[in-house]
Order: sequence, then C-alpha cells, then structure tokens
Amino acid sequence: MTLSLHTIKSARGSRTKKVRIGRGGKRGNYSGKGQKGQRARSGGRHNLKRLGMRQLMEQTPKLRGFKSMYKKPAIVNLRDLTHHFKDGEVVTPEILLKKRMVATSRFSVKILGKGEIKIKLNLTNCAVSASAKEAIEKAGGTIK
Repeated sequence: MTLSLHTIKSARGSRTKKVRIGRGGKRGNYSGKGQKGQRARSGGRHNLKRLGMRQLMEQTPKLRGFKSMYKKPAIVNLRDLTHHFKDGEVVTPEILLKKRMVATSRFSVKILGKGEIKIKLNLTNCAVSASAKEAIEKAGGTIK
C-alpha cells in the first residue's frame, strides 16, 4: 500500500465521539447532569454569573482619593502675562485662548501671583488671586 492523502488514517483511539449527555443511555438517573438547577436543564450554564452589587464593586478598578465634579479654572501666572502681553493691553479668556495660554475658554481662568509684573494690564472676566490683584494694581493695571 502506498502512502498518499486518501490512504492516511488517524491513530486508533485519537478521535472519540462526543458524549451527548441527557439523551438516555447508561448514565444513571440524571444522565451525568446532577440534580435540578440551571446547569441540569438544556441550554443551561448560560449567564450563570449574576451581576450583584458586591461583584460589581469587586470588578471596578479602585481609584483612591476624591475627584470633584466641578471643573477647575485654567491657571495663568503673572510671569506668563508679562511675556505674552504689551503695556495697556486687555486680557480676557478669549484672548488667552487665541494666544494658546489656556486650553479652552469654556471654563473660567484664574490669574495667580507667581512672578513679577511691570506692565499695565486690563483684566476682564478673570478670577484673580489676592497676591496677583495686589501686583496688578501696583503696576497700574485694572481688574473688572
């Protein structure tokens, strides 16, 4: 006998028939399915995992600390204003956005007092810290 594709056979005992439980035969009273319950029924073992509150809590990744639901204002320091603005210019959140000093104008902008300011600036629609307010007014600027 020659060896060719149509003469090759699998090894004896390597291919066994799948046992179809629950179809009669010598498997005892319950056909190897145990007693009652979802797993004993046809089509059982499907969606056995119940999503209870405990399991939901166990599955969620844990984030430590507190996260506020309110958006924080975009922060700009006095030293940044001195580099980007000239004497007597108006500073608004929209202008800060155009100069790419803040990411979005949807949220408020707060000016902080880090650095020095020697030019007069007119701030409108911006929150200002106490130290920044003092420095701006000392330089001759206004805050609205």
